[in-house]
Amino acid sequence: MIELDRLSRTFQVGDQHVHALREVSLSIAAGEFVSIMGPSGSGKSTLLNLLGLLDRPDSGTYRLDGADVTDLGDAETARVRREKIGFVFQFFHLVPRLTAAGNVALPMLLAGVAPAERKARVAQLLADVGLSERADHLPSQLSGGQLQRVAIARAMSMSPALLLADEPTGNLDRATGREVLALLEDLNQRGMTLIVVTHDQEIGARAGRRIVMEDGRVVEDGA
Repeated sequence: MIELDRLSRTFQVGDQHVHALREVSLSIAAGEFVSIMGPSGSGKSTLLNLLGLLDRPDSGTYRLDGADVTDLGDAETARVRREKIGFVFQFFHLVPRLTAAGNVALPMLLAGVAPAERKARVAQLLADVGLSERADHLPSQLSGGQLQRVAIARAMSMSPALLLADEPTGNLDRATGREVLALLEDLNQRGMTLIVVTHDQEIGARAGRRIVMEDGRVVEDGA
């Protein structure tokens, strides 16, 4: 599903060039559960942003589902993100003024999904994450675990083939984090490709494949 060929990314910080990624080459098959680990500054989040088409590499090639997506225009990049990729973040990034149902519906609204289909899909997604009774609650009325479940439901709203999660349990207590991890694992078992950036050793151990990064390079890749 994913083919990276010598992907590099450099940032200018003051008068220094910071090499966030150094010629990273990877292949990730459809349906894999991959954890990306490593110390702060190792390139984990930079790699995730490139995989999610939130950033562009300075050099190298990124192929997604057989298509070269390295240098797409803005409109085509947005379309691929919308249709193929779901995102789950550590800090949820829900819209405060929208209810749980409104947050889940937002990607579908932006994509022009018909109201009746949108309503039915939101109801099913909230049921899937155990939040049917919280559909009309604002984010300020939800617990951390519930906020992350809403974020996962929103990420699933366009039925993406690829789910990218950046420290999805980082703001949760251990028990709630395990519940969220179990939900992500269930999505993976249904066939979704799951890539998780994490410092959590438990997530790393439970992933089918663990990639470890240091100084912008992959230093370990295996089960």
